[in-house]
Amino acid sequence: MTSTPTAALAEAGVSIWLDDLSRSSLESGALERLIAERGIVGVTTNPTIFAGALSKGEAYDAQVAELQARGASVDEAIFEITTDDVRSACDLFLPIYESTDGLDGRVSIEVSPELARDTAATIDEAKRLWATVDRKNAMIKIPATVEGLPAITEVIASGISVNVTLIFSLSRYREVVNAYLSGLEQARERGHQLSTIRSVASFFVSRVDAEIDKRLVAVGSDEAIALKSLAALANARLAYAAFEEEFSSERAKLLLAEGANVQRPLWASTGVKDPALPDTLYVTELVAPHTVNTMPEKTLEAVADHGVITGNTVAGTAHAANTTLDELEAIGVSYVEVTEQLETEGVDKFIVSWQELKATVDSQLQAAAAKA
Repeated sequence: MTSTPTAALAEAGVSIWLDDLSRSSLESGALERLIAERGIVGVTTNPTIFAGALSKGEAYDAQVAELQARGASVDEAIFEITTDDVRSACDLFLPIYESTDGLDGRVSIEVSPELARDTAATIDEAKRLWATVDRKNAMIKIPATVEGLPAITEVIASGISVNVTLIFSLSRYREVVNAYLSGLEQARERGHQLSTIRSVASFFVSRVDAEIDKRLVAVGSDEAIALKSLAALANARLAYAAFEEEFSSERAKLLLAEGANVQRPLWASTGVKDPALPDTLYVTELVAPHTVNTMPEKTLEAVADHGVITGNTVAGTAHAANTTLDELEAIGVSYVEVTEQLETEGVDKFIVSWQELKATVDSQLQAAAAKA
């Protein structure tokens, strides 16, 4: 018998990554405790997480004062603070990275969301982040915008591990897989060892239900209400079916035979938005081998406390998932419209968080200057 729900997840092939990072969690030992007690084997970050971390407590005060004394700009300060945190987390997770042969022990840092529509700038920033963090178990997050796709290919081709973020639609997911495989083919041509390159494809879950359920309530029919809170799981389960199909192709098999790794699906945005839903829904219902579930700490603790892990909950679900999406279309909820809207909103929300982060650091630099 597996002793805990989190251990049961690992046994089922799910890697648990924490969707959070802060200087205080690193320095207090809180992150280390989650590794030991909750079985987390990686960390993801985003602009919202860093904005929250910088706005709380005094953990960054000394570094902010030192940056101010050096005359650092706001952008320079953010770059140095966030890459320092990620480097420290990479060092903490290094034993896991080594024991899993690079599968886990990963720490993700995101390219500025203000560059999400600029391919060349995204490539430059990704390479600069990778070089600055300078840890083999880092991952650079690049959004799956149209402009992000060629950036993903080039960054992978440069031998850099990538976490592709903000994926909402199945069509875009297949384009992401293509970008990854193209990157691997170019990496091989450039002489990179394919086995050292890792990637995950972050499929956002709860935001799909939040938007579609709002539209279902607006429709208001019994048929519409019966479809509430089914779309996100259906979408993710179909993404997993696409993953199995894409990495069974002859193109993928050739690369895998040469040492390349599959690009694992990662379930992101797994905290429920609707309090009427079980708080472990997007974890217990998305259990499948070769996946990652990145959870905010609240969701992680809920799973550890009362999550019921019953083995693979994705296998054999594709037909029902397709039926769900067909039924949504039939009552007038457009899957394409929703996923396009969510991508646009996702980029915009991260830009807002980035601007909040800039404002926080700017005020902290000014406060440090006043004290100097």
